[in-house]
Amino acid sequence: MKMNKKAGFTAIIGKPNAGKSTLVNSMLGQSLSIVTPKPQTTRNKIFGIYTKDDVQIVFADTPGILDPKYKLQVYMKKEIESSFIEADVVILVVDGASYSRDYLQEVFDTYKTQLENHKLFCVINKIDLITNEVVLHIISDISTNFKFDEIIPLSAYKNFNVAELVELIKKYLPEHEFYYDEEIIASQPERFFVAELIRETVLMMYSEEIPFSVFVDIDDYKERERGKDFIRASLIVEKDSQKKIIIGSKGSKIKRLGEHARKKIEDFLGKSVFLELFVKVRKNWKNDEDFLKHKFKSGTSTL
Repeated sequence: MKMNKKAGFTAIIGKPNAGKSTLVNSMLGQSLSIVTPKPQTTRNKIFGIYTKDDVQIVFADTPGILDPKYKLQVYMKKEIESSFIEADVVILVVDGASYSRDYLQEVFDTYKTQLENHKLFCVINKIDLITNEVVLHIISDISTNFKFDEIIPLSAYKNFNVAELVELIKKYLPEHEFYYDEEIIASQPERFFVAELIRETVLMMYSEEIPFSVFVDIDDYKERERGKDFIRASLIVEKDSQKKIIIGSKGSKIKRLGEHARKKIEDFLGKSVFLELFVKVRKNWKNDEDFLKHKFKSGTSTL
């Protein structure tokens, strides 16, 4: 007897740097989301698609839960809230190395209505950094004070217990036809991920002043049957001083940025590309509501 297909949506939420993107990448078996040591690297809701046998899970990797301080972060908060709408399962990721009951209570208080209508998992991440005794204490504290359908300790970085988490998610999915073709691994177009790879390179290469003030826009993307694909991207910053830092003396920094980003893009696309980078100043873009509305709506640029 043929097994019926199961398919559904899973939202991943949690504090900045709790390991949400690492977890999604680990479950998918490839990198779709930016992973750096710096918090708040995920700005857009990113859909990664896991398909195996008769099961399809659509993961939404969301920005870290935070108290918005400017309009960009308001839009990031909306990305989190919108991820609840279609979710069959919501996974709250907590950093086991810095566990806080108060933080969990704050999340429940903030999203009480949304969380009540979903199967709710608590993932205790980074258990490779703490002792088994501490893990057991955290599990006991969570199960005593909060209502979760499942509590799963794991290490996304070490890929420990990740397969077990995927199996648990499958158990809670409804019977449904697949939402996406089996060969599709992400809902966004390739140019979105190209922009993400450029932004990831900026995050890794520059000082604290620069990365979170950079927006990446893909101005032109030409796929060619012969020769290299052509990509032209603009790095938009808030200040002239930031533009100078990104470009560097005689263009040395932006040249190195382009080289590193190009290699990442070629690895991701599996083909050679010609990458052209420009730096533009748009003062206070993080609080420019019209700019943010347009970019979030388009979904082809990365904030």
